[in-house]
Amino acid sequence: MGHGHSHHHSHSHKDVNGRNLLISIILNIAITIAQIIGGIISGSLALLSDALHNFSDVISLVISYIANKLVKRKASIKRTFGYKRAEILAAFINASTLVIVAILLIFEATERFQNPQQIESNLVIWLSIIAILGNGFSVLLLKNNADDNMNMKSAYLHLLTDMMASIAVLIGGLLMKYYQVYWVDSALTLVIALYLIVMGWDLLKNSTKVLMLFTPDDVPIDSIIKDVQTIKSIKNVHHVHVWQLNEDEIHLEAHIDFIDDISLSEFNTVLHEVEELLLHKYKINHVNIQPEYGKCDTKSVIVQD
Repeated sequence: MGHGHSHHHSHSHKDVNGRNLLISIILNIAITIAQIIGGIISGSLALLSDALHNFSDVISLVISYIANKLVKRKASIKRTFGYKRAEILAAFINASTLVIVAILLIFEATERFQNPQQIESNLVIWLSIIAILGNGFSVLLLKNNADDNMNMKSAYLHLLTDMMASIAVLIGGLLMKYYQVYWVDSALTLVIALYLIVMGWDLLKNSTKVLMLFTPDDVPIDSIIKDVQTIKSIKNVHHVHVWQLNEDEIHLEAHIDFIDDISLSEFNTVLHEVEELLLHKYKINHVNIQPEYGKCDTKSVIVQD
């Protein structure tokens, strides 16, 4: 069995700024607590729903921080992949709960539409301004790491969109204060809840694909097989499996049927050529090849073991 680790994948966990993550976590915890208290006092459902969104930011940041620590732990006999899937599993759990809570918010907002309540708009305005400033500062803290780290980028985008949601709450508070349009609180709650569902569903779908070992969307197996089969001495490529281990690693394993009974050193040369092709053209950085010659087995591309 030929096994290739290309080791050229991006080091997404190399220099993540833990201090900035911790500052962002503390800021968002403070914002969440303030918004929950303010939402209860003012009666603003939009403020409470924005607090939920901020709490999801806290979870996202904590996951990024913990996953960054766990992923650095070395593999062992009992954990041959280490903790590389910790953040994927956490994302799946968080996305599931996010969608459920958002659906509950929609029911609550619908009931508020039928029975609108007067809201203390001044508190809503000031707390939304605090949330905008806090999230804006957190966005600036994480921006540099977001350029070269997918995990940090997801946290950065989460905070950026939450800052936009807080801007929407501020606009709602101003409308309530100066025009007494109280139904806008329920309307903004619906918008935020729908956004949470869209964001949560997308995360749920993507994390499920990774956990179920589905082929990544941007990996065309048919094209890969055609390209590999153009390499001299390769007769057939079959029994192919492609999966994504985490946000940085895409694995491929396959059986390769050779035209001639080549030596081990010749196979190593071909394996290197296959690895380079898959890495540079398809971003596949872990390759595991089983060489075959004259073996009577199924030559189907996909074989369910």
